Amino acid sequence: MAKTKAQRSRIDLSFLSGPRSRWKEFKTLLHIAQQFFYGFRKLHFVGPCVTFFGSARFPEDHPYYEVTRSIARRVGRVGFTVMTGGGPGVMEAANRGAKDVGATSVGCNIVLPHEQFANKYLDVDLTFDHFFVRKVLLLKYSVCFVVMPGGAGTMDELFETATLIQTGKVKGFPIILYGKEFWGHTLKQLEHMVGQGTISKGEMNFIHVVDSVEEATAVLQDQLVDMWQDRKGKGGDIPEWWFLKQPIKGKTFQERQREASV
Repeated sequence: MAKTKAQRSRIDLSFLSGPRSRWKEFKTLLHIAQQFFYGFRKLHFVGPCVTFFGSARFPEDHPYYEVTRSIARRVGRVGFTVMTGGGPGVMEAANRGAKDVGATSVGCNIVLPHEQFANKYLDVDLTFDHFFVRKVLLLKYSVCFVVMPGGAGTMDELFETATLIQTGKVKGFPIILYGKEFWGHTLKQLEHMVGQGTISKGEMNFIHVVDSVEEATAVLQDQLVDMWQDRKGKGGDIPEWWFLKQPIKGKTFQERQREASV
């Protein structure tokens, strides 16, 4: 469902510009439903995902690129699927890290006029016309979110995810915020909101700020183990590897599956 350059030049700019004819609105509704159906079908069996958010503008030689790739490797080694927005920069680094260790790599791309073509490290590649469809899919199949430094899009993804967790629309899955210096002003703003009473103290406890690959690994290990142990026995038969009984630095899911069959 990838779009050609010609198709990208025909993005529907009228959708959010106000009321249109009823027929056009009806066709748009059908198209949106089709996009959701496409996404649900493609992602139904990808397994529990860890979604990475971050800038599309960091090149391969940027420190954040290699950090993202390293964290994704550690996530992938225990069998979690790595999901991203499918584009370049941080997204490519996370998908590449998943491929390094044989983990499933998923990208939910977005149609834009001049950028955001799918990176080459994807096992499952989807493309959507609307940001809101894409964001639903990025959240729906994930149990944890790693937010690397980024721009307006990353801020949008971070705060929409945080709002859904804060308001109880999704389970309190952890958000790993990487880069204490980069996110310093954002964290001060959150503290200011607490001081003003717009959010409660402790209401954002699901956000964990880290500054190294090792720290991110430790938080992921602790949070995901606690989460799956809490769910044990409540959701039917859950694959053992969901509980992270092997450490994140351990063998890949595929290797452990082969050993178990011997």
